[in-house]
Amino acid sequence: MARFEFSSLARVNESATQCFAEIRKKPDYFQVEEVLPFEPDGSGGHVWLKIQKRGINTDWLANELAKFAGVKSVAVGYAGLKDRHAITSQWFSINLEGFDEPNWAEFETDDIQIIEQTRHGKKLKRGVLAGNKFKLRMTNVQGEKDDWENNLKQVQKLGVPNYFGEQRFGHQMGNLERVDYWFSTGKAPRKRTQKSLYLSAARSWLFNLVLAERIKQENWNQALMGDMMLLAGTKASLFGVDKLDDVLATRLTTMDIHPTGPMWGRGNLHVKDDSLLLEKQILSDWDTWKIGLEKTGLNQDRRALRVFPSDFSWQFLDNEQLDIVFFLPAGCYATAVLRELAVCINVQQRN
Repeated sequence: MARFEFSSLARVNESATQCFAEIRKKPDYFQVEEVLPFEPDGSGGHVWLKIQKRGINTDWLANELAKFAGVKSVAVGYAGLKDRHAITSQWFSINLEGFDEPNWAEFETDDIQIIEQTRHGKKLKRGVLAGNKFKLRMTNVQGEKDDWENNLKQVQKLGVPNYFGEQRFGHQMGNLERVDYWFSTGKAPRKRTQKSLYLSAARSWLFNLVLAERIKQENWNQALMGDMMLLAGTKASLFGVDKLDDVLATRLTTMDIHPTGPMWGRGNLHVKDDSLLLEKQILSDWDTWKIGLEKTGLNQDRRALRVFPSDFSWQFLDNEQLDIVFFLPAGCYATAVLRELAVCINVQQRN
């Protein structure tokens, strides 16, 4: 299990280890608002509901919506899972073609509120998401105030490593143990959902290892010869680095482009030279995993090594409480931001 210690992954800002705080003391202290990449058009057979929920699992709520509407669970769509131990606002779609629409007000409870209702011609599919707005309150804040201010300003200016958060890997990193058993024995999980979960965890861990080493080498936010660069605000606009010049450096500094790391699968997306050599060295002990991922038919993809939390602001309420607000693109983790600020204790996990 030692090789799956998340805490061993490098930080950019080592002074973050001199600051401490608690998170998730109450659901209200971890608020997430989903942002779609488009507006529903207001007509069609699918009812779209933006629901604010407290302490409720996304899957459970989707099933309850299906029961309430008298439709099958497959008729309900949502863009992504949201944390249970939080107050979250997210969209759900319910296909009511051929069904009478229920009185949605009767679905509301103290912990479930419908804050917007409209219609659209299509189901809301997984991954159709621009990002999330976060409003977090950190409590029991400890450490020098100057260190906190410096950490906050560095995140605001430079962004943070785009790590996959611990929650990606299951309780006590258990999903990585399970995928290791799968790839070392050839005994695959029977359930498709488990396979998908374990494959995502495996790819995410290999990515994190590459990112951690590039942080140690202080080139996580710089270009190497042969790197693949991702155009900011896109998921697949990639180009290779054939020369290092001032134009490229300026685009990196202004967050117009980002270096990338591997989401392992077949192929290499033309990574070469120094970048390819480095990734081979970092993952040289993980051939069993790389082969296992390739055998599943997954094609290699690339993910940005850094993420820039936009609209980043903060306010100290007193000496022990700090409010932070920011927006992250889809697929990025708030815990990656917090990790560059302090050593954070998740009160929900401790309890």
